Amino acid sequence: MAKNVCSFCGRSDKEVPLLIKGLSGFICSDCADAAYKIVLENKGATAQKGDFSLALSELPKPHDIKAYLDQYVIGQDDAKRYLAVSVYNHYKRLAQERGDDGVEIEKSNIIMVGPTGTGKTLLARTIAKLLKVPFTIVDATVFTEAGYVGEDVESILSRLLQVADGDVKAAERGIVFIDEIDKIARKTDNPSITRDVSGEGVQQGLLKLLEGSIVNVPPKGGRKHPDQDYVHVDTHNILFICGGAFDGIERKIAQRLNTHVVGFNSIQNTRSIDKNNLMKYIQPQDLKSFGLIPEIIGRLPVLTYLDSLDREALHRILLEPKNSLVKQQKKLFAMDGIDLEFSKDTLDYIVDKAVEYKLGARGLRSIMETLMMQLQYDSPSTKKAGDKLVITKEYAEKQLENSLLQEAANSR
Repeated sequence: MAKNVCSFCGRSDKEVPLLIKGLSGFICSDCADAAYKIVLENKGATAQKGDFSLALSELPKPHDIKAYLDQYVIGQDDAKRYLAVSVYNHYKRLAQERGDDGVEIEKSNIIMVGPTGTGKTLLARTIAKLLKVPFTIVDATVFTEAGYVGEDVESILSRLLQVADGDVKAAERGIVFIDEIDKIARKTDNPSITRDVSGEGVQQGLLKLLEGSIVNVPPKGGRKHPDQDYVHVDTHNILFICGGAFDGIERKIAQRLNTHVVGFNSIQNTRSIDKNNLMKYIQPQDLKSFGLIPEIIGRLPVLTYLDSLDREALHRILLEPKNSLVKQQKKLFAMDGIDLEFSKDTLDYIVDKAVEYKLGARGLRSIMETLMMQLQYDSPSTKKAGDKLVITKEYAEKQLENSLLQEAANSR
């Protein structure tokens, strides 16, 4: 029996590259390397878990937050400013010291309203990269009133706990983005005697989270049941950001503006209204008319809007962001050694089609995917490294004319 064996894996000095001798045993180089990696991973997890707090001197200023968002999201300056200020104030609120002056900064939850494809979810995902607090994005459409099939609103906090690696204190300082908040609007403007399982009932369930309370959260998510142990999460310091398309709310805004335009100067007031962008006149009462209950509107005091994307904005989205669609396609082809280029009239054609489909930035992606699908299928086999590929307007027109996307547009 060999005398010199590793105390961890039991292999002899002849079976390992190196055997290191200690006071009362041996460790081989393989086990030492594995132990080193385990220590590094443990340190990283500990650092990550404790990395959810910032000193006041380290706070990213609103201008810095907006400048970061500008790298990824085109336009929407008003929404960026509101979001930057809300996040900055949230950081300061977490850093505030409880003094004798009796002043305590309260959180200001925010709601963003804008058409589909204008960047609401992208703003949330982008700011998540910058933050040093736990951040999660949830979809309001999956929630139902307690007792019905679907997810309880408390599952929002389960996801936040997962992001915080189970650290309750860190989760209690986090930020939650609730997407598609308009999909839980009340179905009628009048309270109903029957249950609105996925509408008003969910809004009522969200109230306690938005306002701030101690919530019993299933540690592993899922439905609640009487025999399970709960994690108690205080939501007083959790910032909630809500977003929704609120399709058709422009009609509510127009009705309200028309009722206000009466009297001697009604003609002058009518001319001063920008009918092409009614969203910038949005008020809390418009959200109430759409179907949000007054209690939840009161708990979302910061209201901002996102502009519809015009041709110029769509053209910039194609080219300018760090993660632009054109840059993504070029990178995909560059990985096969192919140099991809788009002619200017091709990009103009893609933008024109996106305006026609009225799907915002998502329309750009649909068109780009349809346009490039055949080339992505053929090029790895037919092209070789160093080849150059130029996408012309004629080719783009041919591909889109043959696509299901164009057929769907023609059938409308």
